[in-house]
Amino acid sequence: MAYSGQVTVGGPADVHELPDLIISKVAVGPMDNNAYLLRCRATGEQLLIDAAAEPATLLSLIGEGGLTAVVTTHRHPDHWQALREVVDATGATTYAGREDVPGIPVATEVPVDDGGTIPVGGIRLTARHLVGHTPGSIALVYDDPHGHPHLFTGDCLFPGGIGNTHGDAEAFTTLLDGVSSKLFDALPDETWVYPGHGNDTTLGAERPHLAEWRERGW
Repeated sequence: MAYSGQVTVGGPADVHELPDLIISKVAVGPMDNNAYLLRCRATGEQLLIDAAAEPATLLSLIGEGGLTAVVTTHRHPDHWQALREVVDATGATTYAGREDVPGIPVATEVPVDDGGTIPVGGIRLTARHLVGHTPGSIALVYDDPHGHPHLFTGDCLFPGGIGNTHGDAEAFTTLLDGVSSKLFDALPDETWVYPGHGNDTTLGAERPHLAEWRERGW
């Protein structure tokens, strides 16, 4: 069955099979958080993006293959509720944006800066630091050599707009500027977007609305 990116809490994972990477998306917890398990086809190594909730669900998804790393996209609690249990069970190395490390109660072993790379087997993810939703949010780019890029945005970009900046006009402008310059200006329309909540989208589907978002202020 073709990947749709549509998942529900309590439902099965949706699996996006790429030539070098397998991406499994699952929804967990009371805030319908998305968690993404990435598995390198060449080595079998696995990386989890956001141990958000429901550790039993995430550990079942990880399976016997083990886990090399967990990346927390930002410090908000709904994105790390299962982090301690997942790390304790797997021994995975923890990554997060440097500026958000103090707000995550599980120790971050590798603070990540803009442009930093995170390996999963033979695959490399590139971090993009985005300020506004939190001080240290990171998006992760997998530049598929066989096709278009794949972009994991946490809560910085969704279908229909950028992440919540809680009415702070300066934070909104900073986040939209960062999303525009580091994501939309740097990546093609075909880039597949995997957000922290809800359905997937593409940069091409969202690009025509950037001016509209700036005008409305959210």
